[in-house]
Amino acid sequence: MSITIPLRKDIPREHTWSVETIFPSDEAWAAEFDALSRDLPSLEKFKGKITLNAKALVEWFEASEAIQFRAGKIGLYANLRYSSDTSDQNAVALNDRARGIVARVASAISFAEPELILKGFKTLNSWLLEELKLKKYKHYFDRLENRAAHVRSAEVEEILSALNDPFRTSAAIHNILNDADLKFTPATNSQGATFEITQSNINSLKTNPDRTLRQTSFQNYADGYLAFKNTVANCLTAGVKQDVFKARAQHYSSSLEAALEPNFIPLPVFHSLIKTFQANLPTWHRYWGIRKKALNYDQFYVYDEKAPLTKTKPKLEYNQAVDWICNGLRPLGEEYVTVARKGMLEDRWVDKYPNKGKRSGAFSSGVPGTHPFISMSFNNDIFGMSTLAHELGHSMHSYFTMKIQPYVYRGYGTFLAEVASNFNQAMVRAWLLKNTPASQIGVSEKEFKIAVIEEAMSNFHRYFFIMPTLAKFELEIHERVERGQALTAKNMTDLLAELFKQGYGDGVVFDHDRVGITWSQFPTHLYSNFYVFQYATGISAAHALAQKILDNKPNSVEKYLEFLSTGGAKFPLDTLKEAGVDLTSPEPVETAFKIFAGYVDLLKELTISK
Repeated sequence: MSITIPLRKDIPREHTWSVETIFPSDEAWAAEFDALSRDLPSLEKFKGKITLNAKALVEWFEASEAIQFRAGKIGLYANLRYSSDTSDQNAVALNDRARGIVARVASAISFAEPELILKGFKTLNSWLLEELKLKKYKHYFDRLENRAAHVRSAEVEEILSALNDPFRTSAAIHNILNDADLKFTPATNSQGATFEITQSNINSLKTNPDRTLRQTSFQNYADGYLAFKNTVANCLTAGVKQDVFKARAQHYSSSLEAALEPNFIPLPVFHSLIKTFQANLPTWHRYWGIRKKALNYDQFYVYDEKAPLTKTKPKLEYNQAVDWICNGLRPLGEEYVTVARKGMLEDRWVDKYPNKGKRSGAFSSGVPGTHPFISMSFNNDIFGMSTLAHELGHSMHSYFTMKIQPYVYRGYGTFLAEVASNFNQAMVRAWLLKNTPASQIGVSEKEFKIAVIEEAMSNFHRYFFIMPTLAKFELEIHERVERGQALTAKNMTDLLAELFKQGYGDGVVFDHDRVGITWSQFPTHLYSNFYVFQYATGISAAHALAQKILDNKPNSVEKYLEFLSTGGAKFPLDTLKEAGVDLTSPEPVETAFKIFAGYVDLLKELTISK
């Protein structure tokens, strides 16, 4: 018996996303690429003139946003084509060309903010009263004023923008190795059957009931990265050095400050999260002990952390998952559910299933002028349903933001994005535990509840264990480079192994190198300067907001929908405070750990309590 993954061409069209709604063909994309290339120099005429008067500034915003709008669609189409099959050389070429033109657009508009700062915010704010079309830019001016000390001259900003494309090279190399070139020795189960390992199915293999299959999947997957550890270490080192360079070029005191301050996130938010995570590690140690007892293992290994706790692993079809998601999100109202259901079932928002060469992980993407797009590898289980709910949260966040907000506030940043995604999971999980529709998929109520809790723990494991640990790792490797110290495959692996050892405690049998190499398995996250900690803050805020709705707090639904519609029109902490959660306080993180501890208690009750 051998299980293989299909080629992209063998995936039925109805299970793929509708990239043709962006451009009908690669040829149409190429025609728009050429047209934009011809039109891009038209922005040159604005240099030195955008602050002549209010009318000139309106003309600049309209012209530059039109160019960015077109570039966004070009970039999205190419990225989706590439992400669906990273071994497709035509798609690789499209993506490379798209990255180049997006960088050229960023360079072409880079003179604007230095000119605005030079003009002075007193004048700019006075123009808001003079010209009605400028009124919507009030918050943009506020944001720019907050960042003004770190915006360099037009010449320097142009160079920094132009560097965006070549600076992505190290991440691009890591990604192409990860998604296209890296090959893994097949896993083997206890019966001797072999299973191909890909980025699309590794999580499914790690949750398989067969312990030998989990073990060989874990080991062979890690060994694939260990074989290229020096190459990947050089890629990540280059990425960290680029972060440090940009931070210094923009006059920030550290890479951490350069990541947080432009996004208006106070540094104490990061440090408070890490401190709270560290203080709650005993809850994780207790969880590993409960799993060990529930599984009746003499020794508990890292590859047992997602071993199923029931003999029957609930299976569900994609449409069933959509129904459950919509039921869980029904408190948000008819519009939310109708749009979400249509997107998942009719409008082909979702690229559903694994194929060879498909980009690892799951994500949601979209730009103004398109509907959202979701990439995932649905494996017909509750974990796949949860992933779909998560990415749908991102997509609906974008849907409502782009429906309400002008182009300038289309973005809202990861700090807010991870709230919407985790919120969906929290809501759906609560509905499943309350209603336990076990009979719909032919399992017992107890088995169903355990499966839902296992999904919850898997989610907390990623966002409240893996990501905070990676955040600590990220801080240390950046600080080492800032101190002039070297990064190597060995010292990064040793560092991360030690951090994970603290999280696993003494009750888990620990494979130093195979756990330590985990840093190499995040080719996107660790190249996005201090990105990962926001998963933990996001899951904290998400549970706080979901609980308000589940408790029927007055106006909680309205406030949450307003949160989704705000986009970047307010500072992120203000957006969350208005929705009902304050992340300047450790309380939301502590509350999320209490929810996590409650799941641990319930799991113990269902699996090992008499």
